[in-house]
Amino acid sequence: MFGFRLSAQKPPDPRRITDDVVMRFDHIYEVDPDKMAIFGQQDIPAWDTHRIVDSRWDHLAWMHQHFADTVLGMSDLGLNEDGSEPEQ
Repeated sequence: MFGFRLSAQKPPDPRRITDDVVMRFDHIYEVDPDKMAIFGQQDIPAWDTHRIVDSRWDHLAWMHQHFADTVLGMSDLGLNEDGSEPEQ
């Protein structure tokens, strides 16, 4: 049987990114839970958040392997790695 205590796997408190977005883990953005009035955010353990994100990366890699001729990076688009315009 698989079990865990949510209190031991509680995700960190969210950091506000914009009025509508928070981040609990680096590079994992979430809609602000206060905005979810109709369907509230479920409490999930930290490991499950990481499992979901890893699965999404695996799915994206599979899609690229099967359907993309090329995958473009920021430099291919003439942008800095953070997506900003290069200084002239």
